[in-house]
Amino acid sequence: MLTEHQQKYKKILSIIAGAMLLLAIPSIWPYGFFQILRWVVTGIAIYNGNIAHKIHSGFWLWTMVIIAILFNPIIPIHLAKETWIVIDLVTAILFITSIWKIK
Repeated sequence: MLTEHQQKYKKILSIIAGAMLLLAIPSIWPYGFFQILRWVVTGIAIYNGNIAHKIHSGFWLWTMVIIAILFNPIIPIHLAKETWIVIDLVTAILFITSIWKIK
């Protein structure tokens, strides 16, 4: 079971990640935004994965590990813009869903 503070921070961080991922869909941002996006999403995925590990939620743990690897800023994965649009949308949905599912 998560403490009230952990649940609050997880919720806020997941909303931030989801919102940034949705904002990344249109091609209006400079490259720097996407670099920051990688750091933010990876960090929040690691945080959520840590919480999922503590509550023994294997599905959410592995989901967050995959997200952290995919958005890893140190060894970036380069894909076509169209592919990233789908990934950003699915990942945003996963972060928003994790607010209620990782408890």
